[in-house]
Amino acid sequence: MSKGSNTPVPATALRVELGWRSGPGVPDADASALLLVSGKVRSDADFVFYNQPAHSSGAVRHEGKRDAGGRVTDSMLVDLARVEPAIETVIVAASADGGSFGQVPDLYIEVRDAAQNTVVARFDNPGATVETAFVLGEFYRRQGTWKFRAVGQGYSSGLEGLATDYGITVDEPQQAPPAAAPAPAATTPPPVPPATLPPPAPAATLPLAPPPPSPAPSPEPVRLTKVTLTKAAPSVSLTKQGGTSGAMRVNLNWQVRKQFSGWARKLGRPVAMHDDLDLDLCCLYELSDGSKGVVQALGNAFGSLHQPPFIHLDGDDRTGAVATGENLTVNLDHKQYFRRILVFVTIYEGARSFADLHATVTLQPQYGAPIDFSLDECTVPSTVCALALITNTGSDLVVQREARYLVPERGVSPQRTIDHAYGWGMNWTPGRK
Repeated sequence: MSKGSNTPVPATALRVELGWRSGPGVPDADASALLLVSGKVRSDADFVFYNQPAHSSGAVRHEGKRDAGGRVTDSMLVDLARVEPAIETVIVAASADGGSFGQVPDLYIEVRDAAQNTVVARFDNPGATVETAFVLGEFYRRQGTWKFRAVGQGYSSGLEGLATDYGITVDEPQQAPPAAAPAPAATTPPPVPPATLPPPAPAATLPLAPPPPSPAPSPEPVRLTKVTLTKAAPSVSLTKQGGTSGAMRVNLNWQVRKQFSGWARKLGRPVAMHDDLDLDLCCLYELSDGSKGVVQALGNAFGSLHQPPFIHLDGDDRTGAVATGENLTVNLDHKQYFRRILVFVTIYEGARSFADLHATVTLQPQYGAPIDFSLDECTVPSTVCALALITNTGSDLVVQREARYLVPERGVSPQRTIDHAYGWGMNWTPGRK
């Protein structure tokens, strides 16, 4: 498509893919969507992006990034059949992180029928130079049908400028509250003689006016900041980000991209990825007193948030959906008890390898910016992957991207394999869930 042109699209589920070629000095890019009425959002909830990955109607969902041999894609699912009748336009936008779009080669946006996997629209090279955000395209209603238009409107003010132009309220990340000063030692006041106590006030004879109603709380502004970990920049300090208190959620979501796993295809043994693929998010922990353990669904070892190990697994998800997925919560209010936490994922059933599985990990501290990264392509018959290592150095909490696929030896469990690789030294027995 050329800039300004339009084409009809089916009112069904569409996968919108933002793509580009990565390399040294190439900024990262992020896809986003805005659902508009008369050219503006109704509220901040009509903005779908990496920090707010799903619309409440289910019409738009951010699916995350994939890097395959230097070709990077960031995709969203847009289900036009579920777009609310009041919504007139769904804007598809992109923002550059760490540079301008003039530094992003082979930029394109592609719209595919999600069920048939057929291309229904594609817009290449919007003519970017110094822009740090772009409206690449838009879905709009016309005489009862949906159309897609190639827009190519750039912004030099980044995602913040684009979002505020459509009515979004933007805020910087919240900082953790300062630590309270230690209370002075309590002293016992001298007893007050009964004679010095004031007499009780007489009962009121007039009715008191009712207190004014409390105003409705204002919705929190949208936070745009984030930290993306890569091979070149694999670690970040939670302390410097102001994210060392409150609850931190660790989320894993995934998609199966192909029918058969790549490693098995190369070995001539096709192994199907089943619809009932079950991944388990887990963690090994070591506390400051030397105690060690595991938090996982296997054996119902879900942990606890308010007593050791201060880590809790929310549940066991089998969909990989961005809005849910698998979630661990870490209580950073007790960070002094942590020595190290290794977050990992295992395949419980449904496949024999992570090959052709696109997964994204997000660590969302209650305070500070979210931290995310995508897993690399798996080329070995791995059933366990180390995701992130959180280490307490005494003065800092550091998150290290691992993204390390491990291959268990015959008869060795994934848990024992990752224990051995990271020197945890635990004893393991068979378990079930």
